[in-house]
Amino acid sequence: MSTFGQFLRVTTYGESHCASVGCIVDNFPPGVPVSEEILQPQISRRRPGQSAISTPRNEADLVAIQSGVEGGVTLGTPIAMTVKNLDFRPSDYKGDTMKQYPRPSHADFTYLEKYGIKSASGGGRSSARETVGRVAAGALCEHYLKLAHGIEIVAWVSSVGRIHHIPPNTDYPSPSGNPEFLRLLETITREKVDEFLPVRCPDAKVATEMEQYIAGFRDRQDSIGGTVTCVIRNVPTGLGEPAFDKMEATLAHAMLSIPATKGFEFGSGFQGAEIPGSVHNDMFIRNSSIADDTDTSLKSGFAKPKLATSTNNSGGIQGGITNGSPIFFRVAFKSPATIGQAQKTVTYDGESDGFLEAKGRHDPCVVGRAVPIVEAMASLCIMDALLMQGARKMAAFTPSG
Repeated sequence: MSTFGQFLRVTTYGESHCASVGCIVDNFPPGVPVSEEILQPQISRRRPGQSAISTPRNEADLVAIQSGVEGGVTLGTPIAMTVKNLDFRPSDYKGDTMKQYPRPSHADFTYLEKYGIKSASGGGRSSARETVGRVAAGALCEHYLKLAHGIEIVAWVSSVGRIHHIPPNTDYPSPSGNPEFLRLLETITREKVDEFLPVRCPDAKVATEMEQYIAGFRDRQDSIGGTVTCVIRNVPTGLGEPAFDKMEATLAHAMLSIPATKGFEFGSGFQGAEIPGSVHNDMFIRNSSIADDTDTSLKSGFAKPKLATSTNNSGGIQGGITNGSPIFFRVAFKSPATIGQAQKTVTYDGESDGFLEAKGRHDPCVVGRAVPIVEAMASLCIMDALLMQGARKMAAFTPSG
């Protein structure tokens, strides 16, 4: 399916080398001030051609709002946004070898098996080019979330290969117990992350090491993977729809739909399975932020929670429902499948062995450019959950008389 969300419905369209890519956003609230200038920065953060360690494909990726906005204000009707593909080269994929052999670990074979036909140029619909529409929709939603609820979403590169920003250690096997990591969750900003382009790891020394590491794989016509960590701050309590649409479940669905993803964990993650409950449990405390505050409502209309937790191993979600603490999670991205080295493969008909040396322009590591995509999908999840919870409040039964 090419549509994500239940109340907020986002449909993306386009392939790697078609005329344009984009999205349609349905059920977005009316009356929200928005413009292409507001959305463009996030789309530009995702665009190719940013550095020597990303694909040399050079797209300006200028977003154009086609409908749903008039006089700089949303109408409540479907919002269509498009980005033209200008530097596309379908000719890179026209050779006989590319037609005869599926690229190892790519989607060529599986798309052909599913549809009986596949795009003859690039990865088609499986290409990361499709994510332009996600980022456009995400930029729209996070603009609303910030204005209406004060919600902040920040992602950054936390590892490349075996190089970690904050390495796990015996004292803090889980990041949720590491004071350095917890301070980062509270203070990290997009501006800080983007100080360390092109890698987007918020540490000068580690970012330089990561960049050199990626460059080595690029020079060897190879690739390497990594992880992206994301925090969502100022999320109201009560979001998430048990039993099957728990907040962490929708986040996992969203993140694992991004091309090249291979893993997802939130809160204490897999290390949480190695910590006893007496250590892992998040103890409830009084919420100090409302101790001296007579106004117990948030700007958004949601009530300020009377309780908080002394730790956050739960990652801001308990029972599939947000508890008011920061939500944080990590997404693993595999090494890009398309590399310049000749690799063994076999023809689509299974009759002949051969070698395939991929053509085209590709990233040796995707995590730096994946940062805004992760933020976009997080914003879609939170926006959808807010609309669902708002509908529940509006539909709440009140006895007459």
